[in-house]
This record gives sequence, structure tokens and C-alpha cells, in this order.
Amino acid sequence: MSSAPIEFEDFHWLLDILQSLEVGLVVLDMDYKVLVWNGFMENHSGINGAAIHEKCMFDYVKNLPREWLEKKVEDAIVLRTPVFSTWEQRQYLFQFKATRPFTGMSEYMYQNVTVMPLKSIHGGVSQICIIVYDVTDSASNQLGLHKANEQLRQLSITDGLTKLYNRAYWQECLSQEYNRYQRKPIDVTLMMMDIDFFKKVNDTYGHPAGDAVLRKLSETLKSHLRSTDVAGRYGGEEFAIILLDSDVIKSITVAERLRKAVEAIVVHYENMVIKFTISVGLCQLEKDTASAKDWLINTDNCLYYSKKNGRNQVTAYGVTEMKPLEDKGPDH
Repeated sequence: MSSAPIEFEDFHWLLDILQSLEVGLVVLDMDYKVLVWNGFMENHSGINGAAIHEKCMFDYVKNLPREWLEKKVEDAIVLRTPVFSTWEQRQYLFQFKATRPFTGMSEYMYQNVTVMPLKSIHGGVSQICIIVYDVTDSASNQLGLHKANEQLRQLSITDGLTKLYNRAYWQECLSQEYNRYQRKPIDVTLMMMDIDFFKKVNDTYGHPAGDAVLRKLSETLKSHLRSTDVAGRYGGEEFAIILLDSDVIKSITVAERLRKAVEAIVVHYENMVIKFTISVGLCQLEKDTASAKDWLINTDNCLYYSKKNGRNQVTAYGVTEMKPLEDKGPDH
């Protein structure tokens, strides 16, 4: 059963439908002159359809990515099929204000776009149709979920007190760096440090004061390290840093600068004044290092030597002459 042909006077129905669609509808000729500019486009652009009719769209609409759009149009014409773009590939084609600026994730509307070739009765492409979908709500929801997941991830890998990486995540980074070195050796040095007589700090001033010392040390670390260095809280008062693109000689300079900076710190907690120092161990990763664990052990041995040899000093594996030491008991 065939449908009856649409009479000329019934075309106003189609025009009404086009104008009331909750999507943007633009039809262009091959010179990008506007033939259709529906109500959605009028409302969000502020440009009246009559004013832009048969005018070049690029002359009237600001901030259009002309090169990007022309490439999409070319693809649609060559392939003779619609070409799609999602908000994840490009946030928007038309820079329209977001409909929910207070609850959304952006000042501007997120859009999915379809560029569709329109064939003439002779089979050639004579016009281009652009359909614009407002997907701000779904995009904002998805972005909000990504943000929440990233916040949870950061919480899971961060030490709550110092805001450095926690031990579990830092050790994962250490293993990754060791494995990367096996594939492509680059200079990388491991630094471990320990606050001298930290138990005495806690016993004398109390654990909240000890926490203040830990926070101050972590702040000092962040201010002296590069963004590429990987710093973590390894245990109570012990910290570990992976110094990327740094051999042991360069790392000694970094460690000494850091040691002196810590020595100059004065922590004011309530009515108390606290000073402290650190001991440091360093070890550059070498080809004959059997595992990430051995790398860590070598560095920790250097830290142990620094503490037993008088504290407030730097010991570097293979550089510092490590003489036999008497066991002076636990560090207090």
C-alpha cells in the first residue's frame, strides 16, 4: 500500500516539525550557504534563520572550526555516508552556552554531531546536512563519574598524612621503573631517608607534633624534587624517592641540598619549637642489580650506614667508603 504524495500546502507541517526539533538542523549548499537553520539553532546561536538564509555560515557564526568541519564534509561526500563526531572527540562544533551552567561540567554545550551528504535527484551530492545533538547532561554525568573515580584512585594511592604516595603504590612504581630499566637503561637512582631520633620527637612533644614534623618534611620534599621524581612514605618516618634521569653523583648533590634544607627547618607546633635532621641512603640502578628488591636493599643498607655512622649525612652505594661499624643499638 503506497502512501499518498505530500501536497504543496502540507509542506508547512514539515517546516513546523523541523523548527520544533530538539536537535540542531542545518542544511548548507556546497559553498556553505545556509538553506535551513531551525529553531534549535536560532535559540542557541541568537541568529535568526531569515538573517542567515543563503549567507555563508562561516561569515555569521563565530568560533567555528572551519578546517575540521570542511574535512568532515569532504569525508561525507567522498564516502557518500554520514560522518559522526562525539563530544569525547570534540566537545562542540557550535560554541553554544551550556543549558545547565551551574550543574554542568563546562560553560559550553557538549555536542554529538552528524554530517550527512544530501543527494540530488541526479545522484550527486548537492547539499550537506548537519545535525547537532545536545548531550550536555549525559556528558556531565560521565565526566562526573570519571572525576569521582579519579578522586577515589588518588585516595587509594596517597598517604593521608603526608599526601605523598603510599607504600603499596610507591613499591609498584619501583617495580615498574626496574622493569623499564631492563628494556631501556637510563640513569635512575633510589633515595631513602629517615628522620633522626623520631621516636624522641614523639616521646618529647607528642604524636601530633610528630605528625607536624612528617608533614613539614613532605612539604620540603615536594619543593625540592622535580615533577618527574616519585616520592612516597615508605613507613612511619621513612621516605623513599625514585630520582629519574639522575645518576648517583647528581643524586648526591640533590640529597645534600635536601639534607641541609631539612637541617634548617624549624617546626612551630603550639608553643613548641622542634628541629630535626635526616639520614639518607642512595643507590643507582645498575645492570647487575638482580631485582627491584635488591635495589631497595642496597639503598636501605646505605641509609642504615648513615644512621649508624652519626646521622644527618648521605651515604651513596659504590661511592661512599663504608667502613665496618660497631652496633650502637637501635636508633632512638
